[in-house]
Amino acid sequence: METLRIFRLLPVVDEADPRWGNADNQGEVTVRAYSAADARLVAAEAEDDFLEMNVAPADGNSTRMFSAFRDEKLYTVIEDITGVHSSEGPRGVVAGNIRPVILSTRQVDENG
Repeated sequence: METLRIFRLLPVVDEADPRWGNADNQGEVTVRAYSAADARLVAAEAEDDFLEMNVAPADGNSTRMFSAFRDEKLYTVIEDITGVHSSEGPRGVVAGNIRPVILSTRQVDENG
C-alpha cells in the first residue's frame, strides 16, 4: 500500500484577478493524497458537483474537471513536511473550508 502525504493547495493570484471569474477561490486547503497531482483531485472532489444536485449541464457530465484546484495558474501545490497533520489516515481534506458552490438555476413557472 502506497503511503499518503500531506499537501497544501495555495492560491497564487490575487482575488481581484479576472481568472477567479470562472472559479471559486476556496483559500488555502490541506489534503492527504498520494501525490501533488492527486492532491488537486482530492480538493476538487470535495467541491460540489452538478451530478450531486438536481441540475446538470448535460446527462453524465461532471463539473469537477473545471475546479480551480486543478488550474496551475490559480493554485499551487506544496508538500507539507512540518508534521502538523499526520500522513496516516484516509485520502481527503484535512484542513481548510471548502465552501459549497452556489448554483443559480432558472425555474420555469408552470403557467408560462
